[in-house]
Amino acid sequence: MASPCKVVIVPGNGDVNVADEDGWYCWVKKRLDQIPGFQCLTKNMPDPITARESIWLPFMETELHCDERTIIIGHSSGAIAAMRYAETHRVFAIVLVSAYTSDLGDENERASGYFNRPWQWEKIKANCPLIVQFGSTDDPFLPWKEQQEVADSLETKFYKFTDREHFQDTEFPEMIEVVKAILKISAQTE
Repeated sequence: MASPCKVVIVPGNGDVNVADEDGWYCWVKKRLDQIPGFQCLTKNMPDPITARESIWLPFMETELHCDERTIIIGHSSGAIAAMRYAETHRVFAIVLVSAYTSDLGDENERASGYFNRPWQWEKIKANCPLIVQFGSTDDPFLPWKEQQEVADSLETKFYKFTDREHFQDTEFPEMIEVVKAILKISAQTE
């Protein structure tokens, strides 16, 4: 597999402006864009409130050009989109932040369309050889059990925190280190 040439950040639902300086997306993008020959892509997603699978996954393919040379960073609903995308598309790696497995009993999550069928864990692993996950036990929106289910089902490299809630900080230095580690691994396997 060819080395990755870009990162695509897929935000959580409700995040209307991914260029907002108040969130970690912009902070991470600025740092990853400094890596020579590498690009970090962020775009405002269509349908940002409901984050429908039928809209987001085609956008990831045709507008964000997620492919076998892409590292997808997905946060919350973006993590769900990254996992569903990897069920049917080859990608270099996915980095999941605040990932979960059900609609959480939430009508908006149910309307997104991601949770109307079982997860295809084996297909995700077959299409994506590197899977990293960040989760926090004090996340106010996601049960720890679901974050752990993702980790167990995908055999992720799991970074477990107890004090990051839903990862809505303005900085995310661990993310930079993880992407650099993925790039280092890919350089060693060429």
